[in-house]
Amino acid sequence: MNRKLVALGVVAAATVILASASLFTVKQTQQALVLQFGEWKRTIQEPGLHAKIPFVQNVILLDARVLNVDPPVEQVILADQKRLEVDAFARYRITAPLQFYQSVGNDVVAEQRLAATVNSALRRVLGNSTLLNVLSKERVKVMADIKAQVNQEAARFGVEIVDVRIRRADLPDATSQAVYERMRSEREREAREARAQGNEQAQQIRSRAERERTVILAEAQRDSQVLRGEGDNQAIRILGESAGKNADFYAFYRSLEAYKAAVKGENTQMVLSPDSEFFRYFNGTAGVTRR
Repeated sequence: MNRKLVALGVVAAATVILASASLFTVKQTQQALVLQFGEWKRTIQEPGLHAKIPFVQNVILLDARVLNVDPPVEQVILADQKRLEVDAFARYRITAPLQFYQSVGNDVVAEQRLAATVNSALRRVLGNSTLLNVLSKERVKVMADIKAQVNQEAARFGVEIVDVRIRRADLPDATSQAVYERMRSEREREAREARAQGNEQAQQIRSRAERERTVILAEAQRDSQVLRGEGDNQAIRILGESAGKNADFYAFYRSLEAYKAAVKGENTQMVLSPDSEFFRYFNGTAGVTRR
């Protein structure tokens, strides 16, 4: 009885060992290669329980998910001779498991090879682009060109590049300082030009205002002279009419105006003969001819 139990136990253990060596599970996120003495037999990309020949065949499990490649920061010289420090990343998926296994072997080697491929594509494409292209809407086309070139290289490894992105693109510190200095010099030059244009316009406005002022003063002086002439003419006419009406009063009025003009200050001194014609009205109205 004991021998039968031992025999059954041995058979059960052998069955378990044989089953574990014959069966394997492929998860939803995996794909598998079945090899026999290192030679490929089949590829399994459907999840579930699968069988193999025990102790003769072995299984290589590969990831079926989208994987990440994070290459080191690369310094790139653009077409306009500007330098950029580009931090990029890529996403890839294993599409040909056997080719992937034969060319790179595992994920670690694949990431190294793909990182070098991404940086090479970055140098080639960005080397034909300007800084304006990288910073404008043209960046979409630049990234598409980079992805196409990386995919062309990655196809040799049995993988497909899902996406390539530039995480950050910065100018080197020395270049940033030079760009800053150049921008400041450009802004200072524009400020000087703006001030010069402002001074020129101000001078033009002042000149135009001065010219208009001169014209206005000249016209005002002309008009005043015309009005003064008209006033003098009218005054002469009135005086002439007055003289015609009363010659003695006119002579008396003109003499008073002469006295007023001659004797202005407090200390005015005049040396004239008392019987001078100038003083004829100082002696009363004897000099007045009555009518």
